[in-house]
Amino acid sequence: MTGKDDIVMVSAVRTPFSRFDTAMADIPSIDLGVMVMQEVIKRVGIKPEEVDEINYGSCIPAEVALETDVPARQATLLAGFPAENISLSLDRACCSSLTTLRLGILAIRAGEAVIVMSVGSENMPRTPHLAPGLRKGNRIGHIQLIDCLFELGYTSKGFNPFALDAGEVALEYGVTREMQDAWALRSQELCAEAYAAGKFRIGEELMPVVIPQKRGAPIIIEKDESPRVTTIEALGKLKPIYGSPTVTAGNAPPISAGASAILCMTRAEALKHGIQPLATVVTSVAMAAEPRKIAQIPAYTIQKALGRAGLSIDDMDLIEINEAFAAMPLVSTKILAGGDEGKWKALQEKTNVNGGAIAIGHPVGASAGRIAMTLAYELRRRGGGYGVASICGGLAQGEAVILKV
Repeated sequence: MTGKDDIVMVSAVRTPFSRFDTAMADIPSIDLGVMVMQEVIKRVGIKPEEVDEINYGSCIPAEVALETDVPARQATLLAGFPAENISLSLDRACCSSLTTLRLGILAIRAGEAVIVMSVGSENMPRTPHLAPGLRKGNRIGHIQLIDCLFELGYTSKGFNPFALDAGEVALEYGVTREMQDAWALRSQELCAEAYAAGKFRIGEELMPVVIPQKRGAPIIIEKDESPRVTTIEALGKLKPIYGSPTVTAGNAPPISAGASAILCMTRAEALKHGIQPLATVVTSVAMAAEPRKIAQIPAYTIQKALGRAGLSIDDMDLIEINEAFAAMPLVSTKILAGGDEGKWKALQEKTNVNGGAIAIGHPVGASAGRIAMTLAYELRRRGGGYGVASICGGLAQGEAVILKV
């Protein structure tokens, strides 16, 4: 695919992803968004006024609410983009920053935009507690606070915590707690190997976060903060969370802060600017299913993307499936293997080859963009090929993108 009308990724960058209790936890997600928005155009010499449309995803509205409204518009202006720039804030749960990519691609195809930016930003540790009803006054008695991060609020409207759904479905597919713990250990070990090999480095996927201090030198964060050394025995001692039969804090990702940004245009436009594309976007799709199927939805979305592109899972050299829990890549690769145990193992071996969110972190609005750029950079290191990235979002939403390098 080398047509001048192909849509290509020309720049992709993210901040390191934080742990819960570090210096990044105090940075508003809008400010993290500003960082990646400025960096992603700087790397390829694109001027702010040349970007026609910015789509910005996040999915913890309570944190954004600390700055009141329209994070995309605020971040766009704070990042130095012209007032005339068109922007959109959206929430499609963890899918958000692949949804923003898909909408930008559609805008280019429709002739509404030439250069588009996809952004995802989240600061989960900064999420405030809410005090509903306080505005009306509280004459006497205790004030109730609500933690928006607890079960992500799903139970308040009668939905299951998705850790419960994912764990139950995993067992139905024969994916045991022990298998999920083993996948979590694999994620940590592969991430450590990727860092040791220099794969996650400043100037490629990563940019530094510089935090000025009132006294002394600034704090500079240059790597993901959550990867850790563990053992299968330690993981096995952890208790399940939210009533799940299998999901624990060890085989789930940490609560994180971080941001990602991807810049896209046509191949002809990239040639005009003298930019070497990172990857060609073959297709980008969305999907949804009944809420209980959150562990399966990455597989279903990948199947939809493959069908649209006229490709098969065997054509994919690499696969990225976001580790919302270890259950997601395990269940989804089993579905993609069609019940063939040998093929299931082979698909696992080319899935999340540098580790995943269990090690790297999962700032929910930014993670979809992260898996897409991780895929693009790894395909480039390997000399090219096809890859697919897919992510689940709350209540069984899905996004997937197929890239060719």
